[in-house]
Amino acid sequence: MIVWYDSIDSTNSEALRRLPELPSGTVLAAREQTSGRGQRGNTWFTEAGKNLTFSIVLKPSSLAAGEAHLLNYLASVAVAEFLEGYGVSCSIKWPNDIYVGRKKICGILVENSLSGGCVAASVIGIGININQTDFPQLANATSLSLATGCEYVLEDCLKAFMTVFEAWLPRLKDLPESYTSLLFQKGVQARYIDYLRDGEEFTGTIQGVSPDGRLIIKTDAHEERLYRFKEVGYIL
Repeated sequence: MIVWYDSIDSTNSEALRRLPELPSGTVLAAREQTSGRGQRGNTWFTEAGKNLTFSIVLKPSSLAAGEAHLLNYLASVAVAEFLEGYGVSCSIKWPNDIYVGRKKICGILVENSLSGGCVAASVIGIGININQTDFPQLANATSLSLATGCEYVLEDCLKAFMTVFEAWLPRLKDLPESYTSLLFQKGVQARYIDYLRDGEEFTGTIQGVSPDGRLIIKTDAHEERLYRFKEVGYIL
């Protein structure tokens, strides 16, 4: 079930407010978000009526809390395959920003509630830039329209995305391989910031992700470092 709003503060916030009553698989989509939320408490800026901003409610039956990162993989890989369907190649900037080249086209915010060591419910918020072509507040943003030169019907795009998403949903355990293959800067020497070491800057190469979802970077000194969210930063 897809529910569209002309305007709302945040689809994630609305999904969380209505979580007890919403069945698994419900999608809340908005043509305008007045207080969209991103990772690290950031605001998600989007031009009204131009982009896809939506949240998916999932209530997994048997997903362990330690496997919650698979929901990040699910959303990220689904967005990447959705964009590939329009001829746009992209990569996943760990943990779940989607980049076309070196520009961001999509952000994802997954909010889980746990019970008894399992994921009781998950709200997967996704913002994909579709028809917006001007980003005055975001220097490194792009959109599907900028990548292809075409304009799109948002409702059709959401249906196309959900087809990909639902195809992956029963195959969560297959996601790590696809996710790793799409990692931004994987196998490429680059600069990073280690927040576990007081903001130390270092050069290293992304190797992949660990079984528990941590990013693996091998430094130039051949030291293998593992990072959770907010423990490492990219120098772009």
